[in-house]
Amino acid sequence: MVQRITIPARRGKAASLRAGQKAKVINTYGQQVVDTWAFVADDMKEFMSMEHSRAALSNLRPKTGDFLYTNRRRAILRLVEDTSSKIHDTLIAACDIFRYQLLGCEGYHDNCTDNLAAGLRELGLVSQGTPSPLNLFMNIPWTAEGKLTFEAPPAIPGGYVLFEAQLDLVIACSACPQDIVPINGAACKPTEAHLEILD
Repeated sequence: MVQRITIPARRGKAASLRAGQKAKVINTYGQQVVDTWAFVADDMKEFMSMEHSRAALSNLRPKTGDFLYTNRRRAILRLVEDTSSKIHDTLIAACDIFRYQLLGCEGYHDNCTDNLAAGLRELGLVSQGTPSPLNLFMNIPWTAEGKLTFEAPPAIPGGYVLFEAQLDLVIACSACPQDIVPINGAACKPTEAHLEILD
């Protein structure tokens, strides 16, 4: 059985997984960054941590077969399959209202930090903070000198990343609303993505 969840453009969704279940995050139109988090089901203070995962993997990007780790250094997800460009980001924090203010926005702007809170709230859950996400499909090249740039993702419509839960967990995804820098494509137009939960 497959549970298919639409992640609307500029919004967030969350779902529960049992250990052994799989979650497929689909870049439906090929240009959409999907910020992704995972929390241990019975303790939201334990969550997938990019800092701890980078240390365990000795790599800036996870690849097929890799485990992702929590802030207590336990494996929480395994990357089973990746049919996308295989370019993902583990460095950049989730966007928030302050990020958009620095980019010149006045008033409120949709953001991944609020999308995480909203997606969890639909399940009656609250996170005490916003962990750094695994930014699926996000293209942040770096140079030998450590310079970062924000670039459009290589377009593979329908490309997906498949994870296997290693613990009972909650996965949350945000179709990033960034429309100022071109991480969601040169048109800077966020689109919907999809999340499938597979038994």
